[in-house]
Amino acid sequence: MSERRECVRPANFLFLLSDQHSRDALGCYGSPVVRTPHLDALAAQGTKFTAAYSSCPLCVPVRASMATGRYVHEIGYWDNAFPYDGVVPSWHHRLHEQGYRVDSIGKLHFSGPGNDHGFSQELNPLHVVDGVGDILGCLRDNGPVRLKRSGITDAGPGDSTYLDYDRCNADAGVAWLDRHKEDDKPWALFLSFVCPHPPYISPPEHFEHYAELDLPMPPQWREENWPDHPAINHFRRFFDFHPQFEETEIRCMLAAYYGACSHLDNQIGRVLDHLEALGLTDRTRIIYSSDHGEHRGARGVYGKFTLYEESVGVPMIMAGPDVPEATVRKTPVSLIDIYPTALECVGAESDEKDLPGQSLLQLTAEPDRDRTVFSEYHALGQQHGSYMLRDRRYKYNHYVGLPPQLFDLEIDPWELNDLADSPEHAEVLQEREWQLRELLNPESVDERARADQRERVARFGGEQAVLERGAFDNSPVPGEDPVFRKH
Repeated sequence: MSERRECVRPANFLFLLSDQHSRDALGCYGSPVVRTPHLDALAAQGTKFTAAYSSCPLCVPVRASMATGRYVHEIGYWDNAFPYDGVVPSWHHRLHEQGYRVDSIGKLHFSGPGNDHGFSQELNPLHVVDGVGDILGCLRDNGPVRLKRSGITDAGPGDSTYLDYDRCNADAGVAWLDRHKEDDKPWALFLSFVCPHPPYISPPEHFEHYAELDLPMPPQWREENWPDHPAINHFRRFFDFHPQFEETEIRCMLAAYYGACSHLDNQIGRVLDHLEALGLTDRTRIIYSSDHGEHRGARGVYGKFTLYEESVGVPMIMAGPDVPEATVRKTPVSLIDIYPTALECVGAESDEKDLPGQSLLQLTAEPDRDRTVFSEYHALGQQHGSYMLRDRRYKYNHYVGLPPQLFDLEIDPWELNDLADSPEHAEVLQEREWQLRELLNPESVDERARADQRERVARFGGEQAVLERGAFDNSPVPGEDPVFRKH
């Protein structure tokens, strides 16, 4: 990092994050229908990564991983009941320690007040419920079915606390820029939106636009085409996604989801337009990404949770000083890379030598190259851990105790043809398993996660107490009470 920094002048760092925005739900990533003009313009002004990934397709653990620049199995924030508490240093801590202003606005999904997450100030933060989150998800072997069908059948036009929350976050972002437009030292602002995370509710004007279109359907959405893999079959049963929804219901959900994407784009556009009006664009490096994607009915699944592209893949756009314009990079990248990127952007120093990530600012300046990125999942809907390795060509998914998957993404970007049983790819499959086992022991990590989850259930009062508490569909915004559902 130090060699690169000598020729890169420090600048402000504006990190824009959304929640559950699938990579293919942006115009600049090839969607023929989704309107995201402000993010498309940002991509035209900078560099777009086409192989960007979440380090865990679930909100709380990936946000802890992104903050600390470390994999979930390294830090032990396994699921939505293990919120980041500031114990493992974050890039926010490192900047704050060196005298930089580093503020957050919006959704964090951390542990909440009482713990130092590293920011100079947290504005309008959305944290986990009661400081503990979703304890019910820790019941890995005998957790009750999550009744998610109504979330899809109730999709449509209207308003929601999430849509309003993001309007408020954009307002706060504009006001924050006004307050810091004349700061001499580079600052960092983490502006985190909650859309297009469910509920699948869209502003009426956006919903009506998409409802009138012949929207393309997601891959393998028909029940007869669902992939027959034990892990994916279990997801469908666990979340009550079987049998297949009616096509009209899926199309309504798609219109609502895409409408929320356009709503998000509008809020981001307000902030970026104000940044330009203040004359800060040339002094600010901007990254847009999301914590994970959204299935939208692909493979018969809704939400995130899996290692398929629509769930674990994310957009990653970078623009600003020293970032090549109108450039596309195929080098695989990850949200793990945000930590070193944030430090390099503002000119901060780092004494951590063992972080797995690499600065995206460096990767924008390099030709495309092969690189392997990693993701993992240890949470609700799966009894055992799952792991992904993704390089320029192949994706390898390892499931503890279940068959693996192997996809050639160069010729099969929709992951329709699992090559795990192909004799011609036996060597590739074996090499990827060896590579995974060089990184970790999948069985040992799985048991460690399950042991920590059992301990968390016991600390909460035991399985019966967890069942009595119940589950909530979505984390409430500040000032809103959670609505628990008993099973």
